[in-house]
Amino acid sequence: MSVSGLSPPRPLGSVSGLLQVASLLGLVLLLLKAAQLYLRRQWLLKAFQEFPCPPSHWLYGHSQELRNDQGLQDLLKRVEKFPCASPRWLGGTSVQLLVYDPDYMKVILGRSDPKSLGIYKFMAPWIGYGLLLLNGQTWFQHRRMLTPAFHYDILKPYVGLMADSVRVMLDKWEELINQDSHLDIFGHISLMTLDTIMKCAFSHQGSIQTDRNSQSYTHAVEDLNNRFYVRLRNVFYHSDIIYRLTREGSWNHRACKLAHQHTEQVIKLRKAQLRKEGELEKVRKKRHLDFLDILLFARMENGSSLSDKDLRAEVDTFMFEGHDTTASGISWILYALAMHPEHQQKCREEIQGLLGDGTSISWDHLDQMPYTTMCIKEALRLYPPVPGIGRELSKPITFPDGRSLPRGIMVMLSFYALHHNPKVWPNPEVFDPFRFAPGSSQHSHAFLPFSGGSSPRVSTVQRWQKKHEDSQLLLREDPLFRV
Repeated sequence: MSVSGLSPPRPLGSVSGLLQVASLLGLVLLLLKAAQLYLRRQWLLKAFQEFPCPPSHWLYGHSQELRNDQGLQDLLKRVEKFPCASPRWLGGTSVQLLVYDPDYMKVILGRSDPKSLGIYKFMAPWIGYGLLLLNGQTWFQHRRMLTPAFHYDILKPYVGLMADSVRVMLDKWEELINQDSHLDIFGHISLMTLDTIMKCAFSHQGSIQTDRNSQSYTHAVEDLNNRFYVRLRNVFYHSDIIYRLTREGSWNHRACKLAHQHTEQVIKLRKAQLRKEGELEKVRKKRHLDFLDILLFARMENGSSLSDKDLRAEVDTFMFEGHDTTASGISWILYALAMHPEHQQKCREEIQGLLGDGTSISWDHLDQMPYTTMCIKEALRLYPPVPGIGRELSKPITFPDGRSLPRGIMVMLSFYALHHNPKVWPNPEVFDPFRFAPGSSQHSHAFLPFSGGSSPRVSTVQRWQKKHEDSQLLLREDPLFRV
């Protein structure tokens, strides 16, 4: 009787014991994690001991610099106070080295360190893993496959197509300016550059600028750009699980779907065109294929080398990077000229002198506009379309001043800060096109509006840029080959 009377409490005792063991195990794991984070922070502090920076919070770091509207001003204060580079703490155990010195830039870009996917990964649901996000051997294979699409024999006839797209935009402006004295140009320029890239790289027939579906794509891209920076500034949004549950994440997913619908339709239409009788053979006989045809032929001739997912990622990536970066650059160039009408007038006179009889612009005209080229370069210095890129050090690095960092450190190359560094560019906030006058000299890595480097990954496009640098700032190599 006594045994049976005492038996029921045993399960409760077992549960209580299990809870105690679980609690103890949880506490041990928590302490181990805390110790790991502490050791990580101590390692980082030691690694960055040669690089001073503004005071930071032990937990939040300098994250307030990303959250306020004075981020660029805070960045320029760093440039003035801390030479060459300074750490920016994103949290207690997360830090990146902000670099804004040309000698430092040259050392880093001369290596083959992989991209720092900590930031870039937020773009993966939108553009997939194309040239912008790929690393290593896969990046090299895709880049080698697509390089022929940017041979300058292909680019020469594109000048006429670009001029046609600009004329359509200007005709629209003529109509709109008669209705209102103010005009928001960025949306129109985005449609124009999208129209251009569709004709030049995706074999599109017709005008994108009059297509409402295309306008929904450019609006989606603008929305995705804004949401990318919102996510970047909010540390809680860095978690994919949390972000998907928020309203911001839901809107981002919706914008991604709109962007993907556009690119999928582009691929579908081109595939249908190639199925028409005789069209495939006609394209095969072309000396140079355009961007999309290279991808489709790679898929058809060797299906295992490029999956449908890879194909769409490259199209999504190039569709975005091929028009949005250019639209941003052109918009800021026009803004800079509007703010400095004396330089705008000189550019107008130079171009009118070249095309005074109404001649359409051609490839040969591009190197006959030295003053306009100077103004374009100075605008791109002040407002670089690619403000910065990230790398993760794959091996230790030693900089020209003797300071060094171990492998595994994240490095952010800030081209905006570089271009506004008073030690590199005196009076950096002043718009002065004569910085780029013929015969003037700068450090090889002082002007990087689209990044740069001397490694094999960019050597082909750089040779092309060297040959056509002064005439090709708007018909430039695509930033995907450098970012």
